[in-house]
Amino acid sequence: MSEALDTLREQWLTALAAELPGAVQLRRELHQTPELSGAEAGTAKRVAEAMGIEITPVADTGGYGRIGPRTGPSVGLRGELDALPVAEATGLDWSSTNGAMHACGHDVHLAALTAVVRAARGLELPYALVPLLQPREEAYPSGARDIEEAGVLGAQRVAHVIGVHVHPGVALGAVSTGAGFVNAEAGELEIEVAGQGGHGAYPHAGADVAAAVAQIVMGLPEMLRRVVDPMEPVVISVGTIQVGNGAANVLPDHGRILATIRTTGPGTTERLVEAISRFAAAQAAAYDCTGTLRHTEGEPALINDHELVEVLDAEIERAELRPTEPMRSLGADDFSFFSEVVPSAMCFVGVRSAGKASLHDATFLPDDGALERVARTFVAGYLAACQRLEAAGVSGE
Repeated sequence: MSEALDTLREQWLTALAAELPGAVQLRRELHQTPELSGAEAGTAKRVAEAMGIEITPVADTGGYGRIGPRTGPSVGLRGELDALPVAEATGLDWSSTNGAMHACGHDVHLAALTAVVRAARGLELPYALVPLLQPREEAYPSGARDIEEAGVLGAQRVAHVIGVHVHPGVALGAVSTGAGFVNAEAGELEIEVAGQGGHGAYPHAGADVAAAVAQIVMGLPEMLRRVVDPMEPVVISVGTIQVGNGAANVLPDHGRILATIRTTGPGTTERLVEAISRFAAAQAAAYDCTGTLRHTEGEPALINDHELVEVLDAEIERAELRPTEPMRSLGADDFSFFSEVVPSAMCFVGVRSAGKASLHDATFLPDDGALERVARTFVAGYLAACQRLEAAGVSGE
């Protein structure tokens, strides 16, 4: 590692400390005014104003900037703009009241990234820094996919992308990286069941859509056992079952099942979707109904680059944080659309949350200290990417 990067780290972390009080206030402002996926224009505008740099619109409500060298390769730092449709229950005087909530820590990520960018503006960066303000991480169509397909990574010559995410499952003061598999390939299943409705007193005169839906839901775990190697992690979880309109004596003519599917092996999703489509159709037919499956492709598996992570873990230590064991799960993050294209790394920063709440919980609230830890991890990620570029002999101009 060059002396220049050692000097840059020291200067950056010093400048960062001066930006943290403002970042805390920005985080609270963003937390109080969350915007749902696809409606994040106000959030993007506020973050751009706070960063104090030119932001180019992309992916409808998203944007990206560039500081440092105008030409040559760059390092992307991703911040997610969207909140979740969750009614907040933290009891804060700066809690959201609009029915949405930053229950996944995106407010922390954005405020920390803003502090990192502001601190970097007066520094001499060896490679350009490209903040990626990404919409629609929590919903389809994926904002990361749209940014990639818009050609931003190629046009800005992004060589590596760094993602940082808070996580209550990681110890306070620790950062989890881990080379290789991190998150699952994900998608959504929608099964529509239709049949002849009727009166509950005369079931023989109609079809039993409710029973067909119930049998399909209960049979989904059997599909996993029959199709997937039991040594391979995979899960299907039903989130919504809709049948009938609230009457006890009416046989409904339509039912709907919504589920998420998470897989880890190549080709597994395709095999499962085909098997579930046949199963749903056959099970519905047994009740004189029709069953139709619609599969929505989501994120590919998220893979952390081995060489980048090796350097990154050392940089995390230099940032006075502690590398810890990998946080691998069947969770999904569309950051994987970036890691599919360029060697990248997703980092999970340990946080404390009141009541030990999990991500997406109505009481999830990372501590204010998470801002500095996330920001330091962003800086570590940028410096690690610079080391990989230097090792490859790539010039910053």
